[in-house]
Amino acid sequence: MHRTILAWGLFLLVACAARSSIAQSHPSPGFFAETLREGRVVDLTHTFNRDTIYWPTEEGFKLVKEKAGFTDKGYYYAANRFVAAEHGGTHIDAPVHFSATGKTVDEIPLNRLIGEAAVIDVTRACKKNPDYQISIADLRRWEEAHQRQLVDVIVLLRTGYAKRWPNRKAYLGTDATGPEAVAELHFPGLAPAAAHWLTQHRSIKAVGIDTASIDYGQSKRFASHVTLFEHNVPAMENVGDMSGLPTARATIIALPMKIGGGSGGPVRVLAILPNGS
Repeated sequence: MHRTILAWGLFLLVACAARSSIAQSHPSPGFFAETLREGRVVDLTHTFNRDTIYWPTEEGFKLVKEKAGFTDKGYYYAANRFVAAEHGGTHIDAPVHFSATGKTVDEIPLNRLIGEAAVIDVTRACKKNPDYQISIADLRRWEEAHQRQLVDVIVLLRTGYAKRWPNRKAYLGTDATGPEAVAELHFPGLAPAAAHWLTQHRSIKAVGIDTASIDYGQSKRFASHVTLFEHNVPAMENVGDMSGLPTARATIIALPMKIGGGSGGPVRVLAILPNGS
């Protein structure tokens, strides 16, 4: 029953999106309904629990159990509270996170969060260099391979680091916490020059990466964040394992918690695979 509800919910969402320009190059809503029925959906979201990785200066996710048991009326009832920072686990950075004039998470247009995935696979380079910064050349290689530009797509940066989750030391380069631990962070990210190129010479919907930050671990000024968010391009961080995705033609649906005035929040990222994948 839950799968049926999810399928129809996603079908209605994509059907609405199909009325706008974002869906004009995608298959009909009937395709998505068929795809969902056949189960070709990949969840790119890490589970939120006590192992969820947060920035070293943040406390982790907490689930506070309050009620769990049968009531005096005979029915079972459970209810919990959760406590979490906006930025941790699989989450979205709203542009206001690094731009005073940027949109808050509840203001991000849905057409930026639904679209074709362009998966930039740099796993080989990142195995050799934990401080690798994804370059313009990496982005151009995708364009050359697919004979098209990075336009009207959600750019997903696959470093391979999702497979290290939830091992903090392997994923972040350190398992230390507190302000001093930030200097010990080592993981790949998007080079500032590449962020500038995407915003100045291409037209993308959003960016996602399978590491803790769009900027690499040793960044001091977070220039890629600043550049993307000045142009209201949202970013998803700690995206799950992309190894099951083709480099093109998968459809991403990324729905963040709609926090009024929020600078970010948890996001459920789903990939709908094309027929034959």
